Amino acid sequence: MKLQKSTSLALYSVLEFAANPGRQLSAAEIAEKYAASTHHLAKVLRELGRAGLVESARGVGGGYRFSGNAKRLTLMDVIDLFEDIRTRTGESDEFDDSSEIGRALGVVMTEVDEIAKATFRSISVDTMLKLIDRQRLALADAQVQPAIDTGA
Repeated sequence: MKLQKSTSLALYSVLEFAANPGRQLSAAEIAEKYAASTHHLAKVLRELGRAGLVESARGVGGGYRFSGNAKRLTLMDVIDLFEDIRTRTGESDEFDDSSEIGRALGVVMTEVDEIAKATFRSISVDTMLKLIDRQRLALADAQVQPAIDTGA
């Protein structure tokens, strides 16, 4: 399953905002961090605002901040705002359904999509933030360990 650029930007943005819910971030800061067009990101942020997931503040020092509930908001909730993957069922043009092999591969791809959807429904923003923290700690530990091993 491949997500659209807008969907990916929405996920990045929601996770950035939810990581520091009291802090306001500008669209330019996020766009720069993720090498995205500020104009494209602004459209994504407007949609997130309409959904009540972010609030915007205008003026000097303005920006956006998280206004959702990180424990209840799932990845699928964000994805659903930008694309309708709930109804996608192997409609990919990758496999020719006029052959037995193509039909069988289509069935497998449909199942893969269903598993992906279930996974997106089961992972909250809060769970993602915890995963990010664990990865950050593991990376820091891995960087410290070689220095200890070499006696540096």
